[in-house]
Amino acid sequence: MKTKENQNQKQEQPKQKKGQLIIIGGAEDREGECKILREFVRRAGGLEAQIVVMTVATELPREVGDDYIRAFERLGVKNVRIVDTVTRADTESSSILEAIGKATGVFFTGGDQARITDILKDTQIEKLLHQKYAQGAVIGGTSAGASMMSDTMILEGDSETNPRPEIVEIEEGMSFLPEAIIDQHFAERGRLGRLLAAVARHPHLIGLGIDENTAIVVNDGQFQVVGEGACTVVDLSEISHNNIKQLLHDEDLALCDVKLHILPEGYGFDLKNRQRIF
Repeated sequence: MKTKENQNQKQEQPKQKKGQLIIIGGAEDREGECKILREFVRRAGGLEAQIVVMTVATELPREVGDDYIRAFERLGVKNVRIVDTVTRADTESSSILEAIGKATGVFFTGGDQARITDILKDTQIEKLLHQKYAQGAVIGGTSAGASMMSDTMILEGDSETNPRPEIVEIEEGMSFLPEAIIDQHFAERGRLGRLLAAVARHPHLIGLGIDENTAIVVNDGQFQVVGEGACTVVDLSEISHNNIKQLLHDEDLALCDVKLHILPEGYGFDLKNRQRIF
């Protein structure tokens, strides 16, 4: 028979620990101060971190991988391994799964986000990555490695243009941050129009546009901005008008009463409550 004390102990058991996401807008510093990569290393365990660099997005895995090895080793990390999955068959490799299983931090390089989802989606690696994240590992990604973090992923689209349904192509991402749509190289490539077009098709989601050499660090439903640029937050939850259902493919969007936050380093955002954090 269970005592009241035992029942209370069962009820007071801590929830399963969840990891952190470090989502980078691309072109992060890898030779100077390395502020963003330094933050990734610190949160992944510091000098004791075990880091796996996933080069699946790039067609130059050796060059890109070696670049990150040099950067992480310069920060004092001794255990860095490159994992390159060229085909879906590679995702069943026992040595790759073992390396990811031991990792305290997993970092996705830039390249083409479609390669990430085409090769890793619905595989043992994807399942293991989500398990690691749930257990407390840090998952990082830059450029294409940032776009894939969301459930609804921007695959490609036009920059420096007004929002229209045709300018952005959407695909299923890796679902580490399901409540958002992420765009990268944001200010540098003038991507506000395409982010607005993406969120207009999915207004229940929050749009996050991250500048180069800038990252958001996501932890427990909130994020903080790190780096030299800003994160632009697009929130359509309270708009008074959205004409997307009446448009043909190439016609212009009308969006009224859009909430827009521009958040530089030191600022944050509560994704659950859709509120900025000072």
